[in-house]
Amino acid sequence: MGQVAWKGLFLSLFDYKTEKYVIAKNKKVGVLYRVVQLSILAYLVGWVFVVKKGYQDTDTSLQSSVITKLKGVAFTNTSELGERLWDVADYVIPPQGENVFFVMTNLIVTPNQRQATCPESTSIPDALCYKDGDCPAGEAVVAGNGVKTGRCLKDRDGIRGTCEILAWCPVEKRSKPKTPLLASAENFTVYIKNSIRFPKFQFSKMNVLATDDESYLKSCRYSTEHPYCPIFLLGNIVQWAGSDFQEMALEGGVIGIQIEWNCDLDKAPSECNPHYSFSRLDNKFAEKTISSGYNFRFAKYYQDAEGVDYRTLIKAYGIRFDVMVNGKAGKFNIIPTIINIGSGLALMGAGAFFCDLVLLYLIKKSNFYRGKKYEEVKSSSRKSLSSPTLNGNQGPEQLGGL
Repeated sequence: MGQVAWKGLFLSLFDYKTEKYVIAKNKKVGVLYRVVQLSILAYLVGWVFVVKKGYQDTDTSLQSSVITKLKGVAFTNTSELGERLWDVADYVIPPQGENVFFVMTNLIVTPNQRQATCPESTSIPDALCYKDGDCPAGEAVVAGNGVKTGRCLKDRDGIRGTCEILAWCPVEKRSKPKTPLLASAENFTVYIKNSIRFPKFQFSKMNVLATDDESYLKSCRYSTEHPYCPIFLLGNIVQWAGSDFQEMALEGGVIGIQIEWNCDLDKAPSECNPHYSFSRLDNKFAEKTISSGYNFRFAKYYQDAEGVDYRTLIKAYGIRFDVMVNGKAGKFNIIPTIINIGSGLALMGAGAFFCDLVLLYLIKKSNFYRGKKYEEVKSSSRKSLSSPTLNGNQGPEQLGGL
């Protein structure tokens, strides 16, 4: 490239280029353009700023603590335990009052077990036998209660028997009560204290009413009219989850208690309120399958006067409550506001681009409008570049700006 060409290239860096606007008197495209503009504006104002509060900075890193405490007593009279009064130390597991707690509503009790030899339960398939060879010594009973001793125990006139095992004897009974023993647990109450904090905004709150009245928590019950009373009836919780308490108490189950904190910190702190929802989390539709319900075993150990270890085995059926807390907080911030406004303006430009496509390619007079919008400038031929002009100067004609 010659010196003149390099000079022209350098000077072209200081040229200012502007767009050419064409006003098209086409009502259909004009109406389409205004509809697109109004739709984008409605989306920006209605959805982004009003519904989603796009002008706010948000904090979803909720810090939360949950403390639970149950109250209530129940009375039972069974052949295994006799007359017995049950309080929170007996039916609540674990006793620490965490965000997951279990309330026992039904149980199978096997008292006075000690380590000895006894026949395995007839309901265990691996324990059935016809001869001693079917019970190899030292082999654990699959899904059973102990280790085989090598003997097959039969009734006097029986052909088939069960293996003798070394275990905690007698083995657990398989039948459970047809009605829940602790049916009165429906009227037990649970106190759920939830403290939350949004660290970004240094905002903290609790789901308990701020009052000096010491009798408030003793008399109130949660309802939509009293959202800051954290005392719940267990029967109401199960009912709100869509289940029947007495039916659920027989086999057990799992209930989820969801506490939602969605706080607009541009408003007063009193507008930041907890919202509760309740749901059943176990497989409630599998009512007659082996996977339904919720249960586990635990034992209470003791020694007799001779120092022999005994235990009372309890298979506990009941309802497990999972308290789950989540939420978010928002507060005005200029940065997300500017970002969302800029996104809206960019969408306005996209609307104009869409209408240009319709005008230039999709209507009948598109060729006419393309000719008006785009101006094609061809460079001069080599011959004309080399021929002298009227004033004797050589080179292409340069169009000056206004």
